[in-house]
Amino acid sequence: MSGLFMDTYKRTGLVLAKGQGARVWDEAGAAYVDFASGIGVNSLGHGHPALVAAISAQASKLIHVSNYYDSGPALALSAELCGDAGYDAVFMCNSGTEANECAIKIARKRGNAARDGRSRIVTLVGSFHGRTMGALSATGQDKLHANFQPFLPGFAHVPPNDPAALDAALGADTCALFLEPILGEGGVIPLSVEYLRVAARLCSERGILLVADEVQSGVGRTGTLLASEQAGVKPDLVLLAKGLAGGIPIGAVLACGEAASVLGRGDHGSTFGGGPLATAAARVVLSTLRQPGFLDAVKAKGERISRTVSSWNIPIVKEVRGRGLMQGVVVAVPPDKIKALCLERGLLVLTAGEDAVRLLPPLVIGEAEIDEGLAALRSALEAAV
Repeated sequence: MSGLFMDTYKRTGLVLAKGQGARVWDEAGAAYVDFASGIGVNSLGHGHPALVAAISAQASKLIHVSNYYDSGPALALSAELCGDAGYDAVFMCNSGTEANECAIKIARKRGNAARDGRSRIVTLVGSFHGRTMGALSATGQDKLHANFQPFLPGFAHVPPNDPAALDAALGADTCALFLEPILGEGGVIPLSVEYLRVAARLCSERGILLVADEVQSGVGRTGTLLASEQAGVKPDLVLLAKGLAGGIPIGAVLACGEAASVLGRGDHGSTFGGGPLATAAARVVLSTLRQPGFLDAVKAKGERISRTVSSWNIPIVKEVRGRGLMQGVVVAVPPDKIKALCLERGLLVLTAGEDAVRLLPPLVIGEAEIDEGLAALRSALEAAV
């Protein structure tokens, strides 16, 4: 089979036909354990009965209405999201990039209107905030910037986990600090608890918005609803997407305090954002996360994966880092090589940064599937030595 796509992805050539739980099958019937979950999107795996039922039922009633009207699923999700996370208001959109764009506008409007014209936004080196021009301007990766200048002005990038550099960067012209609690595309690099707390304190003292991009680390991925919870930090804005609706496109910006009322009518919008189909699916995901012991199990599964890979003592494995079911295996060979070897062994994995094999299994993955996936990963790593 061939397609007429623009050449924007390094495709494997694998054509997937169906999935169930943490497994997928290609057109020839070959099975694969899924340690990628659509780049962290399929939080409940494939074919989850409650998710399928909710999507089917909602599609038969109402798919789209626009934001001039309310729908039951959207109203319910807004209350549930804010209630579960402890926030005051939400803006719904379609993706993590869109969530970042909304947050940039909130930061700039607040800075221009109420903070003496502040407009500078600080982000981290190695960060990834999206591929539209605003979100790409915020992204701290030079390799993604080539060929697309000029960018939106007023962005600065500082090294992660460097409190002194952050202190120096958050000047009087700064309106916001954007950070990922775990840099996903940048290499699965967790920010330390100490660093996150310093960032929150500096932003609070200087009247700067703290924006947590939890597009990849949020929605239970690290064993808590938000990864920032684990540092006892409450950002002014939290950005969600990926796993929020289990595979249906959605994004959300959670806001508290002053940040919740910055945007007014006509300031921002999203044609498809908060539609009944996506919000009905997201309600199933949130309901699943609330089940007793579910998030504790996510944390335990991640610790098991990390502990097991570390115990192999394979020479090319330099480090295993991450939290919950967001793990990075840092290797001394090109991670694409490991990805290809895993595929040959029936395992789907991802890469991140320059040296990490990224593992993002569905949150519902079972112990047998973890064992099978780890066996394939070990075989691939040993073959690459």
